[in-house]
Amino acid sequence: MKLSADLKAFEERIGHQFADPALLVRAVTHASMSSANRDDNQRLEFLGDRVLGLVMAEALLALDTGATEGQLAPRFNALVRKETCADVAREIDLGKVLKLGRSEMISGGLRKLALLGDAIEAVIAAVYLDGGFDVAKALVLRLWGARIDTVEEDARDAKTALQEWAQARKLAPPQYVQTNRSGPDHAPVFTIEARLENGKQARATAPSKRAAEQEAASTLLRQLENNT
Repeated sequence: MKLSADLKAFEERIGHQFADPALLVRAVTHASMSSANRDDNQRLEFLGDRVLGLVMAEALLALDTGATEGQLAPRFNALVRKETCADVAREIDLGKVLKLGRSEMISGGLRKLALLGDAIEAVIAAVYLDGGFDVAKALVLRLWGARIDTVEEDARDAKTALQEWAQARKLAPPQYVQTNRSGPDHAPVFTIEARLENGKQARATAPSKRAAEQEAASTLLRQLENNT
């Protein structure tokens, strides 16, 4: 199989040339584009999530040999959460090569945290199947880069941090409002809006309400920090 120019450029961006190009094509094919003759990336997402988790668990143990499980868990969650995965996906311009169905494109699929996060996990799995664990590990460590060394700064619970921000300014606690739910019952997608009494708000989409609330709180915190 011969890759398109966009996918060849993507290989250069991630630093891995596929021996089996079909794996990369499948990794960037969303379920909305699947057909009898085209596999989507859902199974790869499942595998990539596990590969990413193992790489990050190993990296955190090596980084702080004296850390307890209670200290490691929030750091791990900060590194593998969908928001972080989506940020990495944006940095390598993964959205440029994603294959989405028309309805998903119209609904703004390329801006969805869950979709981008799932796609980078699929790419990780494709690299793992193509080159083995050590190659996939090197890819993850390269793409996540300084995030691993500075993870302590990102490991705070975003909802708690946002509530503390509001309390320090004598504002009411943040509110979390579900503005949309889509997808089938077995795989729902929630859109949650975090709102502050001063009118500031931010929205996030994730496969669970809890994850969407955390991502919305984190997004709002970043906006507030940037404004100050």
